[in-house]
Amino acid sequence: MRETVRATPRPPTHPIWSVNPRLLRDSVPAALPLWREALALAEFSLLPITPAFHGVGVPRGDGAAVVVVPGFTGTDAYLAPMRGWLSRIGYRPYLSGIGHNANCLDQLGRRLTDTLETAAAETGRRVHLVGHSLGGVLSRGVVCLRPDLVASVTTMGTPIRGVRSHPLVMRLADVVRRRAVEEGRDRDPRCFSGDCRCDIVRAVQGVFPEETPQLAIYTRRDGVVAWRYTRLPDPARNAEVPGTHSGLAANPFAYRHLARFLSRHPAANEPAR
Repeated sequence: MRETVRATPRPPTHPIWSVNPRLLRDSVPAALPLWREALALAEFSLLPITPAFHGVGVPRGDGAAVVVVPGFTGTDAYLAPMRGWLSRIGYRPYLSGIGHNANCLDQLGRRLTDTLETAAAETGRRVHLVGHSLGGVLSRGVVCLRPDLVASVTTMGTPIRGVRSHPLVMRLADVVRRRAVEEGRDRDPRCFSGDCRCDIVRAVQGVFPEETPQLAIYTRRDGVVAWRYTRLPDPARNAEVPGTHSGLAANPFAYRHLARFLSRHPAANEPAR
């Protein structure tokens, strides 16, 4: 497999690079090769025999906290290999604590914020966020709400410029939306959509803090989210890797990019309250 990174000089700061008014609201089905995602099983199986997984050739960490956030319908369980790897290379990994990522986004965002506060309090430093797919959307929203707690954010296969997903994924999102509304007596009927006006959705659609370092890892072979929508507008903040969408959580190329990115952006001390 071949690893590709395209880097160009960073463009000047401008609101268009930070504001995502269409994200989540701009949701359109896309004809994607969902069948490729079956190959993610092989990616998870092969990960333990790759040098990167054992810390070979990757920068060592500085003991900072890293919260890893699962994707749509996932839990912290499938991210155990990444947390183990982060621990081996010198970081302090944390479970996201959000539970099943198929619920009210505002509720999930509050749980993730609680985890961030705990990690920051225990380490005395800001916290790195790594979000897979929808976990990246939650991470970016929490950064906008609590930039004082976050050292950096890395997204993997996350819809950043609008949602273009496989029709089956879109239909599953509709099921989750209906269930979230039914379970919450006073919940907005637009819950789990871009039209919801909860804090986390408004934060995602607002201005991302320019001072927070960010990296978007993506794959052109993504069978869940159209890959062009998983990149940041600034090419210097993107890293392309081979593999599947689901397998990004077990992708040795992604691990290398993440390790380099974290080493370039050490976590500062948490601001005193």
